[in-house]
Amino acid sequence: MVRCMIIDDEKAAIDVLVNYVSKIEHLELIATATNPITGIDLINRHKPDLVFLDIQMEEMSGIDILKIVGNHTRVIFCTAYSDFALDAFDYEAVDYLMKPIAFPRFMKAVQRAMGIIMAGKVAVVDTIPNDYIFVKTEQRGKLVKINYDEIDFIEGQKNYVAFHKGKEKILTLLNLKDIEDRLPKNIFVRVHRSFIVPFKNIVSIENNILKLRNRVEQVPIGDIYKDQLVSRTRDSTMK
Repeated sequence: MVRCMIIDDEKAAIDVLVNYVSKIEHLELIATATNPITGIDLINRHKPDLVFLDIQMEEMSGIDILKIVGNHTRVIFCTAYSDFALDAFDYEAVDYLMKPIAFPRFMKAVQRAMGIIMAGKVAVVDTIPNDYIFVKTEQRGKLVKINYDEIDFIEGQKNYVAFHKGKEKILTLLNLKDIEDRLPKNIFVRVHRSFIVPFKNIVSIENNILKLRNRVEQVPIGDIYKDQLVSRTRDSTMK
C-alpha cells in the first residue's frame, strides 16, 4: 500500500484528487491540506510515500515546500501552470500533471510513482522524530524554524502566539490550539489557556504558579489543566 497526501490551496482541486485516489486500490489517502504550512507539518508527522502537490499557492510554492521537507517522500506536482516544469524535475519530481487532470493521465503518474517506490528507489525515510517546528511570523510569507530545545515557553497574546527563547520573542499568526496540536506531547504541556511550556523547563510548582528554568516570568496554571499537569509530574517523579 502506498500512503499518500494531497496539498492544494483549492478545495475543488483536492476533491478531484480524492476521488481519483479512491479509485486506485493500492493508494491510501492519509491526509489533505489547503494550507502549505499545515501541509509541511503533516508531511513531517506522517512521512507519506507520495504527495500530490500544487505548485502555485498563495503563501508559498510547492517547490518551497519540497525544499523544506527534503527528499523523504516522492512528489507528483499538480498545477495549472507549465512554467515550473523544469524546476520541478530538478527536484526529482516523479511527474508533473497539468490541471484539469484527466484520470488516465493521473493513473499513469501514479503507476510511475508506485514503480519507483516499490523498487526501493525512494529515499529512506528518516525515523528520527523532528526536533523543530516551522512557524509563519507576522511578516507575510516568512517562515522561521524554531528548535524545540530553544523554547522557554509559548504564550498566547490576543491575535498572536509568542515563542519565548532566551532574549528573543518570535510572534506567529497561528493560534495557541494550532500550535499545541503541532507540538509533541512528550515534550510540551499546556498549563493555561494562554501558556504552553516544555515540561523539562519546569523548576517548581507553587500556589498555581510555575517557575521556569532561566526565566523570571511566573507562568500561571489554569484550573482545567492542573490535574493533567499534576498527574504528569507524579508520573515523572515515579520513573
